[in-house]
Amino acid sequence: MKTKEEHINYWLNQAEDDWEAVDTLFKGKKYLQSLFFAHLVIEKISKALWIKYNQQNIPPKTHNLNFILSQTPLKLSEEQSEFLLNLNRFQLEGRYPEYITKIQEICSYDFTHEILTRTKEIKLCLQENLL
Repeated sequence: MKTKEEHINYWLNQAEDDWEAVDTLFKGKKYLQSLFFAHLVIEKISKALWIKYNQQNIPPKTHNLNFILSQTPLKLSEEQSEFLLNLNRFQLEGRYPEYITKIQEICSYDFTHEILTRTKEIKLCLQENLL
């Protein structure tokens, strides 16, 4: 049976692998896909935080970042919460065909670069709470 620390490390290791994919996809001009993976990174770090602060070792089966983090003592600023709400879009819109064409139109280099820069900031912030 895995320890709480092993469960947390599992999610963090997966997040780091996905962060490498974000970079590869962005460099390959797969902007929507890089944003989809950026969401995955934050989701996995959020699930590690959820495990840290909850008795169970299996986080809720949801992709909603704000919901996952709402079940931890972590307090996000309003700006951070709004950013996560925006990042949630890429989990949904990167997954279903009816959204892909529409969202790809706004996923330019500059747009994606800005979102990834902000994602990196919140990634580091969340990771600090795991120390």
